Amino acid sequence: MRSRDHAVYVISVAAELAGMHPQTLRIYERRGLVSPARTQGGNRRYSDVDIDRLRRIQELAQEGMNLEGIRRVMALEAEVDQLRAEVEHLRHVAAGAIAEAERRAPRRDLVPLRQEITVFGGKRLGSR
Repeated sequence: MRSRDHAVYVISVAAELAGMHPQTLRIYERRGLVSPARTQGGNRRYSDVDIDRLRRIQELAQEGMNLEGIRRVMALEAEVDQLRAEVEHLRHVAAGAIAEAERRAPRRDLVPLRQEITVFGGKRLGSR
């Protein structure tokens, strides 16, 4: 089974799958919205991830966004995805640290407490 980011579709097939004209894909590439892989001969090859990205571009365009707005929205969406992955990773790390702390602490309700009062000049009045 191939991965979703494996580029296999020629431009005509990618355009058909995305529901647009091949020239539109070339425009999107020139504007930096999509970056298809290239064969040794220089032909474009699109992956399933590229097709999803083209469909998202089309969706945003149908909502009235211009290409610069689409580029910015997609950059922000990518950043949100990255931040969500980082948050998930940090939650996992924190859960592991909590579990380790709970494993090491025999009783969480007992807390060592030391109190003392110091009078000006450094003289101790009482200690526990």
